[in-house]
Amino acid sequence: MRDAPARDWDPTASDVQADPHAAHDTMRERCPVAYSDYAGWTLFRHADVERVLHDPERFSNAVSTHVSVPNGMDPPQHTAFRKLIEPYFAAHRVAAFEPECRRIAGALVHTLDRGAAVELMCELAEPFAVRVQCAFLGWPESMHEPLREWTRKNHAATLARDRAAMSAVAREFADHVDQMVRARRDAVDVPAPDITSALLHETVNGRALHFDEIVSILRNWTMGEVGTIAAAVGILGYHLAAEPALQRRLRAQPDALPEAIEEILRLDGPLLSNRRVTTRAVAIGGRRLEVGARIEISWIAANRDPAVFEAPAQCRIERDQAHNLLYGAGIHLCPGAALSRMELRVVLTALLAGTGWIGLDAPRASTRARLPAAGFSELHLAIE
Repeated sequence: MRDAPARDWDPTASDVQADPHAAHDTMRERCPVAYSDYAGWTLFRHADVERVLHDPERFSNAVSTHVSVPNGMDPPQHTAFRKLIEPYFAAHRVAAFEPECRRIAGALVHTLDRGAAVELMCELAEPFAVRVQCAFLGWPESMHEPLREWTRKNHAATLARDRAAMSAVAREFADHVDQMVRARRDAVDVPAPDITSALLHETVNGRALHFDEIVSILRNWTMGEVGTIAAAVGILGYHLAAEPALQRRLRAQPDALPEAIEEILRLDGPLLSNRRVTTRAVAIGGRRLEVGARIEISWIAANRDPAVFEAPAQCRIERDQAHNLLYGAGIHLCPGAALSRMELRVVLTALLAGTGWIGLDAPRASTRARLPAAGFSELHLAIE
């Protein structure tokens, strides 16, 4: 057995957790392919990340011991499951779902106290994320709080690399799905069609989906929705409050919201990293990675790479977003990108339309989320 490489950095260190963007920027310039005991090899440069994303033969997504559909699959298995799920995010479905998203966002913004301090994560970002996800899946309101709590448990178990806790969290989600599936199978009357019901009738390669595959699809969608959308809403709210000129412009020019959202989330990413594993020995960034090497690709460092983005730490709404990796690239490009873009546009539109001004609540400090989450765990804003 080969000895582990010398450690180049510690992604769990307090200074990294306090300001992950600055830490990842520093690593990109100092040691663009870096080893840690926690993450294995982390890639920080845009060019290296692009190489991984477009070479699934050498950099496999099959990194989990659990079924992971389709994120944790490679072709040809990935191709078949990807074909199955893409129609759920078609343009007509997203458009049909938008009025419900507007209703949810408007109702939540209406409850925010005016002339008072608001903790945006618990009062808007997280409730919006779980409510739109439940609405999208056809799940009842009784699932809102369990999904919030499950997301917190999943983050804690992942940070601790506690395999027993991660397995328990996975079983808990499977129990939630089992409850939703049984409600549909046991219904005397045919239930209203929804995505969860539709998955029960899907087939892949000529057979019905297995239960663990349905659980995996719903788990991947839910983690992508609840965790990342909540983080994104918090990040967007923070930048509106911290950059008055940007907020004034978006209040005056709401048509610029889609471009502004892409640029803000390039600058301050809602997802830190994703994993891969090498299928053969490779040389990248001046380092040699052996077969079976664990890799994490740093989205936040790649999207702030000065080799690709001029003045990457500045928010420039007119910036060309062609190289923005917010939703990934290659065969694993996020299938729900159109849905996410719609939801973020809707909630930010509601927040701006339903308030007179948004500022930072100076007396109370906001706190960045801890690995593996991004964004904020607490975000105190003053709402007028």
